[in-house]
Amino acid sequence: MKKFIAAIIVALPLSTASVFAADPPATPQQNKMAACSKANKGLKGDEFKTAQKECLSKGAAATTVVAAADAPVNQKQKMAACSKENKGKKGEEFKNAQKECLSK
Repeated sequence: MKKFIAAIIVALPLSTASVFAADPPATPQQNKMAACSKANKGLKGDEFKTAQKECLSKGAAATTVVAAADAPVNQKQKMAACSKENKGKKGEEFKNAQKECLSK
């Protein structure tokens, strides 16, 4: 009986390992939907639905996905890209340009 309980205790963590496996990579359709959603951020209701429908049917999201891949991934990269873009500006002009760039 003790061996049986010990076998169950050993087997239980091994059988649940697949439950905690990583999520599968996103499909092209999921990437396209995410890109269209990001492009239409800020729109509400019917305006958003119409824009999403057009984006998904045109295939315009494919170019958006490529553009999104070139965009900075994290805040540090985004700040570096904005600083590079606003190089040469001084004082309030620089601050305002940075604020606008980082909010995109």
